[in-house]
Amino acid sequence: GAPTISIFLKPPGVIPPGGSTTICCICQRSYGSFVLYKGSRRLHTLEQSGSRAEFSISNATYKDRGTYNCHYLEGGTVLARSDELEVSVEELRLPRPDLSVLPGHEVTAGADVMFRCTSTRPSTGCYLYLEGQSRAQLLSREQGDYNLSHVQKGDSGRYSCQCYTINASREWSAVSNTLDLVVR
Repeated sequence: GAPTISIFLKPPGVIPPGGSTTICCICQRSYGSFVLYKGSRRLHTLEQSGSRAEFSISNATYKDRGTYNCHYLEGGTVLARSDELEVSVEELRLPRPDLSVLPGHEVTAGADVMFRCTSTRPSTGCYLYLEGQSRAQLLSREQGDYNLSHVQKGDSGRYSCQCYTINASREWSAVSNTLDLVVR
């Protein structure tokens, strides 16, 4: 079958001006090449090691904002395109929230876990990130809690959260501490 590509930011989250992050693309096949697009503009053939290619954004500016995706080519033919990855660059004015997980960061498969993102500022919302995923989970507004029931091996990984308020303009917090969830 045709290969698929995943695209994600490492570390995830809204990036402050001057900050840095890396766009990662992973394909199960490794003999081709990767090309990164921003909108319809071809940006780069990516630095590649095996089935993974990376593009670093350092000293981010508002020009780096936008929608990116990755194409995987073999012999000049595009075999796969990734989902779109939205990159946001905003001033991070709010203090960083604290991420915790109950019952603990090591659980057995099938257990229920709850992530709690605690912000000192009454925020309107927080996002939970799992490194390697292009989509974030919006946490419930009331507590900033996110319940994950019947966790599986695939839920293992590095989590973080980031909160925002809506006033005249949306204000963002820095990204929280990271937590590694291990599903046994």
